[in-house]
Amino acid sequence: MLSLPSTPPPKSKILVFGAGNFGSCLADHLGNSDHEVFMWSREARFVEYFNKHQRNPDYLKDHEFSTNIRVVGPEIPSKEMMKQMDVLLFAIPTQGVRETLIKLQHSLDRANLPLMIFVNKGIETDTQALTLEIIADTCGSEIARAATFISGPSFAKEIVRRQPTSVSVASLTESQAKKASEIFHQPWFRCYTGSDPIGLELAGALKNVYAIATGLADGLGFENNTRAGLITRGLAEMTRIGTAYGASPLTFLGLAGVGDLFLTCSSPTSRNYTVGYRLGKGEPLEDIIETLGSVAEGVTTVKGLKKIIDEMQVSAPLANGIYALLYEGKDLHEGIQELMCRPPSRELDLPEKAGEPAKRLMQKLGLDA
Repeated sequence: MLSLPSTPPPKSKILVFGAGNFGSCLADHLGNSDHEVFMWSREARFVEYFNKHQRNPDYLKDHEFSTNIRVVGPEIPSKEMMKQMDVLLFAIPTQGVRETLIKLQHSLDRANLPLMIFVNKGIETDTQALTLEIIADTCGSEIARAATFISGPSFAKEIVRRQPTSVSVASLTESQAKKASEIFHQPWFRCYTGSDPIGLELAGALKNVYAIATGLADGLGFENNTRAGLITRGLAEMTRIGTAYGASPLTFLGLAGVGDLFLTCSSPTSRNYTVGYRLGKGEPLEDIIETLGSVAEGVTTVKGLKKIIDEMQVSAPLANGIYALLYEGKDLHEGIQELMCRPPSRELDLPEKAGEPAKRLMQKLGLDA
C-alpha cells in the first residue's frame, strides 16, 4: 500500500534530477533554505567540476551555489540513497521524463514514498501525454495522484538573486501541494496552491508556443500593439484548449497561466521567445536549435499540441500557425497574412463540449471525472 510522506522536516533531504538552468537554480534556492540537497547529473565532468568549485560550468556560470548542495552521478542514484530522501524534484525536459521514471520506479519505497515534485513544462511528443499521465504509466496511479507540480513566472537567473518570485503549486492530493509549498516557501519565493495539475501543466506547456509567436513578431520588427494582441489572443486560445481538455479556465488566469505567459512572451532572455525572434530574422530552425545552448520546450511541445487540437477539434489559429511554420514549411509572411485576414469572430468563447481527455486521464488514475 502506498504511504504518503508526513509533513516534511524543517531540514529535508532533497534529490534534484536535472542539473540544467532551472534544476540548478531550484537546488540553490532549496540549499539556501537550509535543506540538504543532492543534485544528479548524467555527466561525470559536471559532477567533478561542481563539487570542486561549487559552480555550474554550463549555466548561471557567475553564481556561486549554496554549500548545502552536493552533485551525484553519473550513475542513477541507488535504491539505498533514494530511501533516505524526503523529496524527489524532477527538473528534466518533458521528453526525457518517461525514460527517467522507468529507470527509477523500481527504487521507489512505496511504503515510505518521498514527496515527488515536477517542474518540467511540455507535452510528450509521441503520446501527447502530460507528465501526470507519464507518471501513471511508469509508476502507477497512486503515485500519480500524489505527484505535485510547480509552474509560474520564474526565470532562473532572478531566483538565484533572490528577486521576489511567485509560483503555482498543484496536485490532485491537496496535502501534497501544501507540503511542497512548505518546502519552497521563503520571503523571496511565494507559493500558491491549487488542485488543477492538468490546467497547470497545459498552461506551462502552451505558453512556450505563444512565446515563439511573440518572438517572431518582434523579430519581424512589429512593436507593442502586435505583442499585446498576441499575448491576449494567446491567453484566450490556451484557455480554450485547456477547457476543451478538461482543465479549469480559472487556472489560466493564475501565475501558471497569464503570469508565465506574460513573462515568456515579453523577455528576450526567454528561450522560446529567442527561437521566434531568430526565426523572424530569417535564421533556419535547425541552426537556431543547434546554437541555442538549452532546450526550448515550445519547439517540441507544438508537435504534441497539434495532435491534441486536431483530436478535440478546437479553434487554435495561433498554435496551428506556429506548427505550420516549424514543421510544414509554411512561408512566414503568408502565414501572418492568413491569420490577419480571417473573418471577424467572437473575442471570448469556451467550447460547449469539454473534458474528454481529462476524463480519460482521471479514469486511468482511478478517479471520477
